[in-house]
This record gives sequence, structure tokens and C-alpha cells, in this order.
Amino acid sequence: MTDTIATLKQQLLELKASHASGAVSDGQYEAQRAALEKSLLEKVMQDGGAFAEKTGGGKRGKRAAGASSGGGSAAVAAPAQAQASVRPSGKFVSLLVAGVVVLACAGYAWKGSPQRMGQGPADAAASAAAGGPEHAIGKEEFMVMIDKLANRLKEQPDNAEGWVMLGRSYTVVGQHADALKAYERAVALRPTDAQVLADYADSMAVNNNMSLAGEPMKWVAKALQADPNNLKALALAGTDAFMRKDYAGAVKYWQRLVDVGPPDSDYVREIAGGLKEARALGGLPADAKTTAQTAPVSANSQPALTGKTVSGVVSLAPALAKQAAPDDTVFILARPTAGRGMPVAILRKKVSDLPIQFSLDDSSSMSPAATLSAAGTVVIEARISKSGNAMRQPGDLAGQSASVPVGTSGLKIEIRDVVTP
Repeated sequence: MTDTIATLKQQLLELKASHASGAVSDGQYEAQRAALEKSLLEKVMQDGGAFAEKTGGGKRGKRAAGASSGGGSAAVAAPAQAQASVRPSGKFVSLLVAGVVVLACAGYAWKGSPQRMGQGPADAAASAAAGGPEHAIGKEEFMVMIDKLANRLKEQPDNAEGWVMLGRSYTVVGQHADALKAYERAVALRPTDAQVLADYADSMAVNNNMSLAGEPMKWVAKALQADPNNLKALALAGTDAFMRKDYAGAVKYWQRLVDVGPPDSDYVREIAGGLKEARALGGLPADAKTTAQTAPVSANSQPALTGKTVSGVVSLAPALAKQAAPDDTVFILARPTAGRGMPVAILRKKVSDLPIQFSLDDSSSMSPAATLSAAGTVVIEARISKSGNAMRQPGDLAGQSASVPVGTSGLKIEIRDVVTP
């Protein structure tokens, strides 16, 4: 029977008790403890990705490490590779249909197991909670295991699987720079492993200001050269094309993913929905097979293109003019009024472009599965970032509109506030 997290934790407690009583020698204890901790870390990465913050009374708080609006995560939503030499860990399910990198960098992430690909944060939290508190693992425990794994790799620097696991572990807790370093070690040891190459490209993109352009795409290309059917690499390649509005290119990669991926996978169905929209945006003919695969998905999860826009002008308050440099990045984004979750559309400009006449529509949506036209009402935010990071940070300059219906024009948004900690 497969060990559960609860079973492994109990075995650790029993081992510690046996060691304390003298029934297990120091050498046996260290060896068995290392093996159990490795199994526990693997199980956490496989079965939940959702390590729980425990609260009083045995209840579990919603797990939010790396998932808040101020945090980010590197993992891209991609299903497990049937032939991958290293099993993928849990990934994002807030999809940019394949391009979750942008969502990841903005911090709208949920690390779930591959089996939970179709779930959003609330669903995944409910799923995890259903297992009861005995299945939870606290963040502090998880960090201790990560530290032990990192120390073990100092003694075993040629352990490729260990470096991959470390990279994914750092990803879960939002330590993206550390994750990238771990993947660098893994790639050096497995330079032809498509899954490792794709994971590295994903992590590099998150550390590259949420952009796949340039170096990350070179590694995606290497991953596809190693395995043309690697699902994550196909997802990333399609995302890069989609974000460049190369819809024919997005269709090429995503169609291959749909063709080779498990047909009953929720993830593949969501990619198929992205395919449908990429074809529509590119004026390409609909594909019968793709249309059939999107049929099981609800209308709410795959909204139709409507051509609705929100437009207006963004300006900078004179009092803040000296605090912004011409090359500072300006983000203009739309968030649904309900829930105020991830942006459904985003534009990136520079301070030198101000005042900016903007128009947001479905082509500027971050995800073909979460478009502006489906949002109903939105709040438009304009923000100047010196770091160029899409995550809201202290020192940014910001302004926003009231809640407005999609279809509104003539908005006037003045950037007049300084973001405080």
C-alpha cells in the first residue's frame, strides 16, 4: 500500500522514539530518518503541493505560501509526462492556458498535484482539506525538509533527481532564485532530459520578469529537440507564441500537445479551449477535433470572444513626476470586481509613453480561459514599477478606477499614490 503523509510522519515519530529508547543505533537512526524524510518530501510534492498552515482546533487555514498577490511561483501548469525520467511535481492551475509563467510571476498561483490540474485555488484547498488535518504538513516542517535536502546535496552534488526536487521545493515556497540555481545544477547533470530542460526554462522565465523571450525560449527549444512531445515544453512554446500574438504558432504547439496528451485530461481540455481561442484570434479555421475536446468544459470556463473593450487614458500626477524615470515600467491591468483575483487583461508600457491612451480587450487577456469580456465588471489599475516586476511592491506608484462594466470607454486614471508596505 502506498504510504500516506500521515503514515510517514507516524513512522518518523516511531523511529525517534526507538532511537531515544536505545533500540535503534545512531547510525541506523540517521539512515532510516534520511530515507523517511526523503519519502515524505516526495509524497508532499506528489500528493498535495498544498502544505497546510495549521490553526487552532485542528482546522487548516488556506495555504497561501507563494500564492498571494505579493508572491510568485515558478511552476507552469503542465501535466505529468508519461515518459519523463523525473516525475513532475505539482503545478499551477491558474492557467495562462499554457502560459502560466505570466500568472506565476504576478503571483496568482496554486501548487497542486498533477491530478488536481483542473482545480482552482479554492477547489484545491477544499480537496486538500477533505483529507483531514492528519494529512497536512506545516510550512515550517516543509522548510526543514527542504533545508535537509539542500544539505544532503552538498554531500551528493551529482544527484540529479535531488536537484530537481530541490528546485521544485523552492518553487512551492516562492524562493525562485534558489529554484533557478537548483535547476541549473540539474540541467548540468541531465542536459538531454526534456522535462528538466522545460522546468529550467520555466524557472528562468519567472526570474526573467515573467518573460519567456530570449534565453528561456532557447531552453524550451532544447527541450523540444530532446523530446518533441514534451507537454510542458509544448505548453511553454505555445504560450510564448500566443503572448507575441503569433496565433498560428500557438496553434501549432498547442495542437501537438492536444494530439499527444491524455485525451481525458482536464489540462488538455483547457489547452484545447486555448487552441479554440487562438484560432479565433488568428482568423484560422476551427478544428473539429479541438472543438470536440472543449465540449465537456463549461461555458463559464471558456468564454466566447465578444470584442468588448475598456479604454481610456492614464496620466501621472505632477506631484509624483520626479519619482518616476522615463524607462520605468507602466502596467495597466484589469481585475474582475468580484473577488479581485488575477488580472484578466494587462498592458505594459513605459513612463515615457505617458499620458497613455489605452484599450484593453480579449487580445490583451492573460489567459484565453479568463478573458476580459467574461469578467462583467472590472477595476482598472495603473501602476509604475521601477523593478519592472508585475507584482505590486512598496515604492510603486499607482492609481485605479472605480468598478466599471466591460465596454466602458473614456476612463481617466491618474497615478497619484505611492504603494506602502
